[in-house]
Amino acid sequence: MSYEPTVMRRALARLERRRDHRERRRFELERKLYAEEPRLGQADAALRRTMAELAELAVGGRPVAADGPEISSIRARVEELQRERAGLLAGLGYEADALDDTPACPRCGDTGWVDGQMCVCLKGLCAQEQLSALTALLNLTDEQDFDRLRLDVYSDQPWQGQSRSPREQMHRVVAVCEGFARQFPHYPLKNLLLSGGTGLGKTFLSGCIAREVSRRGFSVVYDTAGSLFAAFEARRFARDAGEGRQARDDVRRYLACDLLILDDLGSEFTGPLAQATLYEVVNGRLQAGRHTIISTNLSMDHIAQRYSPQLTSRIGGLYQELTFYGDDLRFKQ
Repeated sequence: MSYEPTVMRRALARLERRRDHRERRRFELERKLYAEEPRLGQADAALRRTMAELAELAVGGRPVAADGPEISSIRARVEELQRERAGLLAGLGYEADALDDTPACPRCGDTGWVDGQMCVCLKGLCAQEQLSALTALLNLTDEQDFDRLRLDVYSDQPWQGQSRSPREQMHRVVAVCEGFARQFPHYPLKNLLLSGGTGLGKTFLSGCIAREVSRRGFSVVYDTAGSLFAAFEARRFARDAGEGRQARDDVRRYLACDLLILDDLGSEFTGPLAQATLYEVVNGRLQAGRHTIISTNLSMDHIAQRYSPQLTSRIGGLYQELTFYGDDLRFKQ
């Protein structure tokens, strides 16, 4: 799982703010209780000195038996101070661990990582930040959810040149998209091509998929084909180290995310660089076993006319095409 750098930075910043907030609250409570009961502060200071003494013995040059009299004496003092401290806190109406630096996440100690792997707490923050970013890009609303999807807006009348009515076709399309999102990444179909005219719900369904997959804890990047090509062009022609680093981060987000949703394919200028870029993305993600959804107004036949045979063979052979047709819903509404 690879979240884009901006999402990761925002999630880590939230984690750090949580730690700072918890430490400030603990410090303020400590100061308040020390003022109410000065002996509590003295006991804590004595406890810290005693623990330091124990640590010095443990790392000192001369051998000291773990069950010897010196260690046993220090441990006895520690236990006595801890009992006194607990009694003082109880007298003030607090639990014995009220002033302890207890992390919100016991798995990672609020660092966000466990044995080099992302902790569930950081994954949750990343998912929230990612959904926030997707909401801005896709203009997501609460309506863009499979459970609230309405198909009665599509015509149930026969459609010229098609064996199903638009509504029947959308039942099939939605069933595939919902299965893809809710079973991700284990759905039998790994890559989807959403093709059809404007105003038929391709972007809406992309939003439903993005919301569900992101909510389930996977990294999702949504962007237009034009933005993707611009990022790859910037990587190639970066003029300084800062530009180059940003361009590489932008490219990495397209290649490394769990799910890439590429919108509006075909609206870009199809020059040699765009052809090479699209092939790099499609082929690279296929080889890495990562999942991609491409949304386009082009049919598979038009894709074959516009793009290289190598790219066409990969999209045609390894993507499931879902065709949208019917009246433009924006005009109907």
